[in-house]
Amino acid sequence: MTRQQLTELGYIVPLATVPLILAGGILSHKRASKVAHTSIASNEVQDIRAGKTVPGGRPLHDYANLYICPRNPMLYVKKAIHQEICILRVDPNVVDIPNAVVTDTNAARTFARFRPSPAGLAIVDYDLTFARLWTNQDPQEYSRRKGLKCAEVLVPDAVPRALIMGAYVSCTAGEVALSNLAVGLSVTVNSDLFFL
Repeated sequence: MTRQQLTELGYIVPLATVPLILAGGILSHKRASKVAHTSIASNEVQDIRAGKTVPGGRPLHDYANLYICPRNPMLYVKKAIHQEICILRVDPNVVDIPNAVVTDTNAARTFARFRPSPAGLAIVDYDLTFARLWTNQDPQEYSRRKGLKCAEVLVPDAVPRALIMGAYVSCTAGEVALSNLAVGLSVTVNSDLFFL
């Protein structure tokens, strides 16, 4: 993947948490754990992430994690609650934050590769990361593609509020709810992103 191909990144979050993010940025798991908030993260995945350290860096939970392509397996799993969640749109210049890291797959994966950002974007398979689906008849290939759809940019500590460009929601009800919670935030309805 090239820098020019990266038009935005995504952060999947409950609508109820957006006002906190607009006040303090997108926080790392470690920092967010000190603030009362609603989370949709998988406890099982977070337990795996808690035991990982970014090579040459810090514990994985010290980074705010953004998806290169938020239309991914995590969002698919959450489609039943689509009216309660959104995707925050993050400026691609986030890759220039010092000590940011790129992964080629979900960072919790055993064989995930980590590279310094922004040059690390080169390890991301653009075609598979942005493929509409990750299905495959071969179970190993299916698992590999599922992981690649969740390639990440890891930002130490927090993503500044200034880099949040807006949000995607799945439907009009989500648009109304988020517009009431986050006055002034640009909100766009895009049902396809949410697998609807």
